[in-house]
Amino acid sequence: MFGINLANASSSKPPKNCSLRVIKTKKIKEYSMKILGIQVLKGPNIWSTNRIKLIQMRLDLEDLEQRPTNKIDGFRERIEELIPSLYSHRCSPGHEGGFFERVDKGTWMGHVIEHIALELQSLAGMETGFGRTRETKTPGIYNVVFSYIEETVGVYAAEASVRIAEKLISGGDYDIENDIMTMKKMRQRERFGPSTASIVEEAVSRKIPFIRLNRSSLVQLGYGVNQVRFRATMTDKTSSIAVDLAGNKDETKRILQEQAIPVAKGLTISTDEDLEIALDKIGFPLVFKPLNANHGKGATINVKTRKEAIEAFAYAQKYSHRVIVERFISGHDFRVLVIDNRMVAAAQRVPAHIIGDGLNTIDKLIEIENSDPRRGYGHENVLTEIGIDRDTLDLLDKKGYTLATIPKKSEIVYLKSTANLSTGGSSIDVTDLVHPQNIFMCERIARVIGLDICGIDIMANNLTELLTENGGVVLEVNAAPGFRMHLAPSEGLPRNVAAPVLDMLYPPGKSARIPIIAVTGTNGKTTTTRLIAHIVKNNGFRVGFTTSDGVYIQNSMLLKGDTTGPISAEFVLKDPTVEFAVLETARGGILRSGLGFRHCDIAVITNIQEDHLGISDIHTLDDLARVKAVVINSVKNDGWAILNADNKHSVKIAKDVRCNVAYFSLDEKNPVIKDHCQKGGIAAIYENGFITIKKGDWKIRIEKVTHVPITFNGTVSFMTQNVLAASLATFVWGFKTEDIRLSLTTFIPSVAQTPGRMNIFELKDCKIMVDFAHNPDGLRGIKDFLSTLDIKQSTGIISGTGDRRDEDLREIGRISAQMFDDVIICQEKYLRGRNREEIISLLIEGLKEVKPEIDIQIIHKGKEAFEYAIEHIQDGSFITIIGDSVSNAVELVQNFQDEEIGL
Repeated sequence: MFGINLANASSSKPPKNCSLRVIKTKKIKEYSMKILGIQVLKGPNIWSTNRIKLIQMRLDLEDLEQRPTNKIDGFRERIEELIPSLYSHRCSPGHEGGFFERVDKGTWMGHVIEHIALELQSLAGMETGFGRTRETKTPGIYNVVFSYIEETVGVYAAEASVRIAEKLISGGDYDIENDIMTMKKMRQRERFGPSTASIVEEAVSRKIPFIRLNRSSLVQLGYGVNQVRFRATMTDKTSSIAVDLAGNKDETKRILQEQAIPVAKGLTISTDEDLEIALDKIGFPLVFKPLNANHGKGATINVKTRKEAIEAFAYAQKYSHRVIVERFISGHDFRVLVIDNRMVAAAQRVPAHIIGDGLNTIDKLIEIENSDPRRGYGHENVLTEIGIDRDTLDLLDKKGYTLATIPKKSEIVYLKSTANLSTGGSSIDVTDLVHPQNIFMCERIARVIGLDICGIDIMANNLTELLTENGGVVLEVNAAPGFRMHLAPSEGLPRNVAAPVLDMLYPPGKSARIPIIAVTGTNGKTTTTRLIAHIVKNNGFRVGFTTSDGVYIQNSMLLKGDTTGPISAEFVLKDPTVEFAVLETARGGILRSGLGFRHCDIAVITNIQEDHLGISDIHTLDDLARVKAVVINSVKNDGWAILNADNKHSVKIAKDVRCNVAYFSLDEKNPVIKDHCQKGGIAAIYENGFITIKKGDWKIRIEKVTHVPITFNGTVSFMTQNVLAASLATFVWGFKTEDIRLSLTTFIPSVAQTPGRMNIFELKDCKIMVDFAHNPDGLRGIKDFLSTLDIKQSTGIISGTGDRRDEDLREIGRISAQMFDDVIICQEKYLRGRNREEIISLLIEGLKEVKPEIDIQIIHKGKEAFEYAIEHIQDGSFITIIGDSVSNAVELVQNFQDEEIGL
């Protein structure tokens, strides 16, 4: 068992452009490993509830299980030569070089791969440092877990780390630089831009949840009705008219001119004749820029001759048919940022340039400048690497220079005609130097155009003087202005310009969240979820809830199927009509991807019983409890964990919770309940025939159990438990007991409110019950209920699920034999890796073990199994269809009912 902490992440990097490559070595025996699976965890998970972005790689070491690192000749030397920065990994020794010490002493390859995967990301500019490597119960198979910044990069790092480890074992060349550059490019495609990222980071710091809505920059902040959306630096408050105005530079100039705001003299042209008119009216020097472009694309400045003007016009028309021609104003390029009609930052923008040293060519000086650690690929660093393009060559040509020219010492050579950071420009913060009247003018411009987030481009000698006095002009007004120049200027104070965006979107008193109640457990999850949702709806909230049969918004099913995972939870939380979320949360989704939410207000564990054991490394009830505890650990500190005091595994979870705890129990004398309430705690109990809330020594009776339809007059104990859990969850939320009481008495066990949960249909000669019980504990509950009925002949239609243990399938058979006089096995689906005959054989073993003489029919088609049962009914028969033995069982029974009455 191995692991590293966040503090163990690498902090040192090799210098830029250094070669990280294994020197050719003598080849030794080839060893390989097998990746059995890679899972991307995106929410609270079994490894961590705080580190929600994890890669879990299931790795089979094969023969290497017998060969730790100290038994592989030269391994330490090769790994240190290939990735020297691993020296900074402290590992368990707790100091630099600790990881290499572990390699010397001997550690398993899964542990090595964990460290390589983390360091690869670090070398690609993504510092992250949480890792765990754990051996499973299968010798040689490990779960290698490590954090990631970008999902696709994390998956690539997992695969690459195995390739690297195999090459380190066998010796030979490996081009790790290729992996690093590939990961950088992948990150550039996947990551948020700096502006979007800054808003997201500010939201996270304020504990405002976010959901990325596409592969680009569309983001939702908050949940349900309290959500807001933004893309880059446009919000759902941004006026489309204002964006249209800002995008039309000609129209912007006209409006500003009408408002007595100084602008550069100019025209908009689209033909050669227009160009001649502009040259005559405006005169040189000129600026050409496309009417509808951004980031300085297609712009040419300081045009001084007719020949240059024709070329600049043609270049601009590559981006827009209509082109703005303006008088070139000398001075500095400034950007003023106004958010919510208040100026929050100003920066002087400096075009990409180099400074001559009298020794090196321009080409070489660009290379030297790009080696500045502050410069990086795309938006990965404060500054962007300077590229050589047409604009660069044109500017050099105007000076009579080429890339081979050696500039004089201290000579500044500009390489771009615009000062955009995306083309290698830099910025100087001047926020505190702006004249008050210029601040007023900029704030007025934002109102005139109507932008909530507004970037204003100004050309002037300075902003310390009034523009009307120093000859400065407003060049453009920009919707969706970039934040990078203000967040991380090359000189001056960084400005947290994302903060005023969040202040605007979520002013004091406005919440970003909606209440979330999460329900998990082995049995009873869906009914408890539906009952809680019913209570919440009756209290006036529009509810979104997920269940094992579908996703519902208020009373409408919008998605059908088993929707108990993170994608379904996110579906509800993205719905702008939802005021309250109740989310059934099953183990499968937690293990595959983690939770679909970071925090909930209340979490309910109905029970923890044997089911799904032997799957995904969950072999015992303690293992299963660890999965269910993920939901409890996601509860906010002031929220509530609702736990089953009659279930020892649920009670054990309470020892480690950080939130409030309340228990429910069928027995008011339960020692856990007594101790909890003596300490002033809250519980829900079944006492003297009542559903009762107990607070300390006080009892608040909600309703008599016989008046709660879903308990079937109190005869179904597991339904009573579900009622206790739902009542307690809604009580601690703050709903009144009289409102809870009304909801309990109007929640009817029916196809409408509890589909597939003890749905009983009355026919002329028999009764049919459909229930989704799918594990031994669920069947025992049905058995207890049937024992309270007067049944002449009890028939069961049953099936098994292929991914359950042999013993679980036999136990289903045993319990079925105890509850039914005859059985129809209908194994229509859910083989899950087994063959049909194997599942049926195990069910029969269990049936015969308890009742050797029991009549067993094997019918593979659900409709035929149902028809067979109907054909052989006796007066007073009771047919029970268990689990998903019969597809669309409820529909089949309803159709048969309709036929009986002649509909």
